[in-house]
Amino acid sequence: MQPFTTVTGPAAALPAANIDTDVIMPKQFLKGIDRSGLDHGSLHRLRFDAAGAPRPDFVLNRPEWADARFLVVRPNFGCGSSREHAVWGLLQLGIRAIIGTTFASIFNDNAANNGLLLIPMEPEQVSILSAVVTDPARNRLTIDLPAQSVSGAAGTRFGFETRLCARTPSCAGSTPSAPPSTRPTRSAPSRLGTM
Repeated sequence: MQPFTTVTGPAAALPAANIDTDVIMPKQFLKGIDRSGLDHGSLHRLRFDAAGAPRPDFVLNRPEWADARFLVVRPNFGCGSSREHAVWGLLQLGIRAIIGTTFASIFNDNAANNGLLLIPMEPEQVSILSAVVTDPARNRLTIDLPAQSVSGAAGTRFGFETRLCARTPSCAGSTPSAPPSTRPTRSAPSRLGTM
């Protein structure tokens, strides 16, 4: 499991709610005898058309977000069946963390068990970050897990809480002792500066 302490990189916004595991990893990619090649299947119907050609208007196919390390998503991400391949594929695609309001509970467990950081935030915070990263000039975020903060352009910064606490070995990539919360915290985060 790749350690997660502080990671900086592009973030892509997925504006639809209720993106389920069949969208994240379609069933035709579950037939392999190992985990190899799951990056190709990840979000396949969003990334490719029926002929297999990349959809040029999809955010992860645009040059500014091609190397996205984070996703900013809408409510109930990861709902549907309990396929762990969904998490494996996102990790192989290079996604290290997902920021959203709520996550499906089984997807949350699978993410925690495989080192994919889920960050629950309030809807207003998610909307602000989504607007920020939609701008290609401001699409880079830094997630500092020990400090439990997400920072972006022009001093935008939010705190978060997760059970993957910086005081445990899980922050360095070990198997977590408990999954992160599936709901945002109610503590007031900090936001510094303007966008």
